[in-house]
Amino acid sequence: MGSSPGTSRSKRARFLRAALPCFALTVLGSAPGAAQSLTPDLFSPNRGGFASPDTLPTRRTAGVPQAPSDALPTLPDPNADLRKRQQTPARAGQNPTSQVPIYGLPAANGASASGYDSLNRKRQQPKLYPGQPKPKRPVGPGSPVPPATPERTLGPPRIAPPPSETAHKTPVPPALAGNVPGQPLRRRLKLDEDAFGAVGDYAGSFLIKGGLELSTGYDTNPARLNKPVGSPAYVVAPDLLVASDWERHALVADLRGSFSGYTNNMPATIDGFASPSPVEVDRPDFNGHIDGRIDVNRDLKLTTQLRLRLATDNPGSPNVQAGLQKYPVYATYGTTVGFDQTFNRFQVAAGATADRTAYTNSKLTDGSTFSNDDRDFNQYGGVGRFSYDLKPGLKPFVEIQGDTRVHDRAADRNGFFRDSNGGYAKVGTSFEFSRILTGEVSVGYSARNYVDPRLSQLAGFLTSGSLIWNASGLTTVKFATDTQIAETTIPGSSGVLVHTYAAEVDHDFRRWLTAVGKFTYGTYDYQGQNRNDKTYSFESNLIYKLNRNIWVKGTLRHDILDSNQPGSSSQGTVVMVGVRLQN
Repeated sequence: MGSSPGTSRSKRARFLRAALPCFALTVLGSAPGAAQSLTPDLFSPNRGGFASPDTLPTRRTAGVPQAPSDALPTLPDPNADLRKRQQTPARAGQNPTSQVPIYGLPAANGASASGYDSLNRKRQQPKLYPGQPKPKRPVGPGSPVPPATPERTLGPPRIAPPPSETAHKTPVPPALAGNVPGQPLRRRLKLDEDAFGAVGDYAGSFLIKGGLELSTGYDTNPARLNKPVGSPAYVVAPDLLVASDWERHALVADLRGSFSGYTNNMPATIDGFASPSPVEVDRPDFNGHIDGRIDVNRDLKLTTQLRLRLATDNPGSPNVQAGLQKYPVYATYGTTVGFDQTFNRFQVAAGATADRTAYTNSKLTDGSTFSNDDRDFNQYGGVGRFSYDLKPGLKPFVEIQGDTRVHDRAADRNGFFRDSNGGYAKVGTSFEFSRILTGEVSVGYSARNYVDPRLSQLAGFLTSGSLIWNASGLTTVKFATDTQIAETTIPGSSGVLVHTYAAEVDHDFRRWLTAVGKFTYGTYDYQGQNRNDKTYSFESNLIYKLNRNIWVKGTLRHDILDSNQPGSSSQGTVVMVGVRLQN
């Protein structure tokens, strides 16, 4: 089978390209040809076998040791052990004499997770169990330089620091300390701001704190007479606080009372007239309330309160009858039922109130009794408060209250009808500035109208509020003011408008040693009788706290009653030392 024309032309072209160069070399060559002599070197397989070693252009220079032979490297034996081949690596600049080295270890093969890695690869972080504390970074490059040890100098030897609180103590079990890997975090306890305060005991879900204060001393004028008559005194003051520890709803009971006793009796007559003070000036005092809250939902709460107050008229008051054997005791008890509704930032709180005030009969020095039914009355009313969270720590409000008073007897002992209607309106704000300054202040106006036309309207400007200023970690300043409308038995007087202002400074010299200073100023305006009384009280206390259960307390107080009525002013000083037991 013959070839195609294209194939024949390709063969002729390849032949011409090979023949033309040979022909040109034959024509141009002018030197005579000489044959090479046959020598044994032509059959040498080594490099440089065709020339003498001394005339090789790539021969080794002087001073370099010669290898046994410059033969070509032999291929490695596949049956040889790989570890033996790795033990004889070639040095730099030299050829291996027997075999080609093999390097099988990668870079940074022994760096693990903490050694030096020349490739600067990212190290794998250790995995931690939930709740396991993170390990501390080892000291190395980038760590802060530890403080240098000061050089020893001439002088007295340094005193070693005292041992820490945990020295020479049994270690806490890991389960109790909360550092077991995988254990959930323990709930932190509430901060106890008073290191020597009562701890209390739990009864179910209620925290109960109780205390008893026993004091004894001397009062230069317990009856607050114009001509002082002193007597040794003693005070027994128990208190009880019960608070629920519920996630929802709340119930709190705060009960505080005292009994002031005097060993000496006051005179029954002064200058031939019946004494304006009782012969026995012992006085009880109790103030307690129970507050409850039901959380219907997040924004609606139902509130209620039960309250009780037991007391007597203040010594030196014109309401005290002349010729008494002892003070009559009155009780004011009542309740409030209401709700608290929140609409975003707007809050509405309202409640209905009902209270009862009742006096015991007065016991006279001649052995007879006198009824105080004309001073007993019921009070019904309601109060509403509207507040708005203007911004965190500032909450302005408006409060309105109204009530009616109905006495058990239409006319009192002097023939006046004292049933009345009244109320007040005030505006204010509650505030909290960085927990350094907290409190509430308000101003308003109060008025009361009586059924008897002979009794004028009882009205006046009112202020109320409280302020707490944490001046420092050891000093606290408190301010308080209040306004009340009280009943009176003075003929022709519609009532008493009472303003009270108080300031208190607490300072801790130590956590176990506290000094308290108080100043109280009050005004009593008997409207319709042009009588004005002013009271001043200066008090200082020093409290030494032995521990959480026992306190020692010293009190020094001076009271002043300044009246525009002749013979009604008085002064008295009280010195007391006592102990407080609490739990």
